This record gives sequence, C-alpha cells and structure tokens, in this order.
Amino acid sequence: MYLAFGALTGGSFFGFSRIMNTLNYVYFLGFLSLGVTFVIATGGIDFSIGPVMFCCSLVSGYCLTTYGVPMAPSLVMSILIGVLFGVFNGYLVAYWKVPPFIVSMASMNIAKGIAAVFTKTQSVSWPQSTTADGWYRNFINLNGIPVGLFIFLGISVICAIVLNKTKWGRYILCLGSNEEAVRLSGVNVKKWKMLAYIICGTLVGVASIFFVAAYTTVQPGYGDQYNNEAIAGCVMGGTSMAGGLASISGTVIGVFIISLLQQGILALGFTKEYQYIITGLIVIAAVYSDVSARRRKN
Repeated sequence: MYLAFGALTGGSFFGFSRIMNTLNYVYFLGFLSLGVTFVIATGGIDFSIGPVMFCCSLVSGYCLTTYGVPMAPSLVMSILIGVLFGVFNGYLVAYWKVPPFIVSMASMNIAKGIAAVFTKTQSVSWPQSTTADGWYRNFINLNGIPVGLFIFLGISVICAIVLNKTKWGRYILCLGSNEEAVRLSGVNVKKWKMLAYIICGTLVGVASIFFVAAYTTVQPGYGDQYNNEAIAGCVMGGTSMAGGLASISGTVIGVFIISLLQQGILALGFTKEYQYIITGLIVIAAVYSDVSARRRKN
C-alpha cells in the first residue's frame, strides 16, 4: 500500500513526515483495536470506544487546564476513566445479561454527555511540547525517535501473551467459541467476560493519552468515527466477529493498513469522508470473508 500510494502520488507520498503522520494515527487507533479485540473474542462488541477515549481526554484535560491538576495524575485519571467504563460495560453485559450492542450504544451516549457537561461543551487543548508540562508528548516522539511505536508494539506483545498463553486469554477465547460449554465446565463465565471489557476500557484510557500526545486538542461530541476503524483493524487481522478466534498480531497489521489507507486517501486529494466509505466497505468485506470461511469449515 505504501508503494502503491507513492506511485499514485508521483512519489510525494514518500517521506519522513508522512511516516510520522501514519504512526501518530497508529498509536491511539492501535490501542483501541487491541482493546476491542478482547471484547470481540468473547462474541461481544463495543461501539463506545471512540467516544469513551474522547471522554477520558476531555475530562482529564479539563482538570489539568482548569483546576490545576498536575500532569501525571491527569494521565492516570485518563486511564482510570477508561477502566470505569470497562467495568460498567462488563458488569451490564456479564451480570445483567444486557446485549453488548445496547450497552455499548448507551455507553457511547453517556460518554459524550459526561464530556460535554464536564467541559461545558468547550474543546480542551493539552499543553504543547514547548511548555513545562509538555513532557507527556515524549510518549510518541523523543528527539525524532518514534518512542510510541516501541510502546505500542511492547503492549501488543503483552496482549498477545495474555490472550494466547494465559488462563485469562484461554477463557476469553472459549467464551466466544461456546459459552455454555465453558459454564458447564465449572468456569465463572461472568467474571471472565467482564474482564474482557475491563481490559478494553484500560486500553481505551491508554489510547486517550496517545491521542492528545499526537493531536493536542480534543472536542466534545466526537469519537464515533474511530469505532469502525478500530473494529476494521481487528477483523482485517483475523479476529472473528462471531467470537472464539482472535489474533493480536493480525490486529497490529490491520491497524497499520487502516492508518496507511487514511494517509493515502488524504494524499490523493480526497476528503476524510471518502475514508469512512472505504472503511465501511472493508468491514463488510472482512466480515463476509470470515463468515464464508466458517461456512466452508462447517
């Protein structure tokens, strides 16, 4: 894709700045995709990840800029808000048996409402790198070194180990394959299903930090557009929407494809709206491919 976009733009797509722009998009979208991979692995879904990410950034950023909360506690607050939403979603899905689709749609609206009320519908601008509190931006770039890439890949490795090499991950995958069989085996399915949403919420909180580190300003009422992109990264990488099958390494590759696609569309002179159309078509194609593969296997 990188070479193709370079050829289509006459070589103008190539360059360090384009690579850095792609990586900036990879960081926050990658953490969103990693988180929702765990949820989809259980057979669930979460459409609230984008608005929750914005809620984390807006509430903690408003506390930083308006109430004088120090930078480090503000960053921790971002993660904690994500965790709280993960607990809320997971508890409703696992213990109250509310359908994941309904829970995630409700959480999406709640997150937007909290962010708008808390910030009085005002945008929040995090400190620039030149200020004393700008050290948080070193999370993505330190003297030209893409530190964020190493952090993202490192957390991806941890997620892969958790999903494929631990009891937690095995139970989460088994829930997506056959929840009733897992329950009859004596496993507390409610606890492990809730854990998947908590992991997702935690990673959404981390994504909010990398979003503001890359783009600084956050506006209330946004974030929906990143839901489809994060889910597209998962399904393109081999995670089944039916649950029971997930690939962290595939999710990482899918996120890079989505990020390159976003940069390539802009480089060709199209507006971001075209990316929404293409991303939607990619989701349909990826899900259809997964359904067809399962049908042939059966």
